[in-house]
Amino acid sequence: MPCESWRGKLEAYVDGELSLPETNALIDHMRECGACAAAALGKVQLKRSVATTGKRYQPSAEFRAKIAKNLKTRSERGSGLFWKILVIPAVLTLIFVLGLNYYVGREKAERQRVYSELADLHVSTLASATPVDVVSTDRHTVKPWFEGKIPFTFNLPELRGTEFALLGGKVTYLGQVPGAHLIYRLRKHEISVFIFPDSGGQTSAPSGPIQLRSFNFQDWTQNGVRYFVVGDVNPNDIEALSNLLRNAK
Repeated sequence: MPCESWRGKLEAYVDGELSLPETNALIDHMRECGACAAAALGKVQLKRSVATTGKRYQPSAEFRAKIAKNLKTRSERGSGLFWKILVIPAVLTLIFVLGLNYYVGREKAERQRVYSELADLHVSTLASATPVDVVSTDRHTVKPWFEGKIPFTFNLPELRGTEFALLGGKVTYLGQVPGAHLIYRLRKHEISVFIFPDSGGQTSAPSGPIQLRSFNFQDWTQNGVRYFVVGDVNPNDIEALSNLLRNAK
């Protein structure tokens, strides 16, 4: 297929709208075609820039405080015993429900934002001519390479007897926080493993595999670091690699 035909599919690829066979075919093409790989990388970077710019127009803390103060003043003016007895409990219940829904919705939106950014990193890495900075299948070579480059450590699993192969890794960033980006191969597919420090410090079991765009994700927290596994393989493969990482020593 000529490059012009592939170029017409790059937008859909970056947005995760291609079918799995088309995605794999395009990835194979980009490995051989630097021009298409560069074009895909440019589209990913543009998408991330637009998403970052959009955050500048979120309401400020001062604006939210002003609205809350106005609401409080109006409430005090219309206060009375009748309203206190009948209306206030209902209003408090409504506020609680709305607040809970807002918190849950905000947490879900934040998680999807992180997944979307990691999907972009995954795509841009596969489109790059140099996807990793340390090239090795040996975990005892890859792990020490990160020492002094990121502010935490982690363990990598022994892959002997499995279908997974370690290709290497590099330092990456999520919200200006440095972390490790590892690339694994399963059959003809590449899977990204992202590892970042976790400020909460609480251990959590892996979430069930979640699909976003054309990728499956799984994440968990362990020993003060957060793991993310993402790839276009099936959920069982994502979970299998996640379990290997969780039990790594």
